[in-house]
Amino acid sequence: MKASPMVWTGRVLTGLFALFMLGASIAPKLLGMPVAAQTMIALGWKPDYVLMIGLMEAAFLALYLFPRTSLLGAVLMTGLLGGAMATQVRIENPLFSHELFSIYLGLFMWGGLWLRDPALRALFPWRRA
Repeated sequence: MKASPMVWTGRVLTGLFALFMLGASIAPKLLGMPVAAQTMIALGWKPDYVLMIGLMEAAFLALYLFPRTSLLGAVLMTGLLGGAMATQVRIENPLFSHELFSIYLGLFMWGGLWLRDPALRALFPWRRA
């Protein structure tokens, strides 16, 4: 069966989300890069949490990318993004560039899943008023 342009758009959004998470968040944490620990300290967290958070991000991303568990991965990643947003709010970082960044990532993630998953589209249909 040939995939529709909507499904391909969803796959592209999903791929962009995955690449961003891997390159900007997961890899620095799992590779022990100093920037990951420095960022945690700047956010008021102990750097001891870097590996644990990186492993959770990697696991949630893997669940999200596998079609059978994509919904579970999206829900778990949403929780993680909510915690990241709460941290940004707590330290009073700028609203649009920092505090809402988790919302932007979540929209990419859920938008990609919605576009590529007909069951999710049936559950949350796009309706005109």
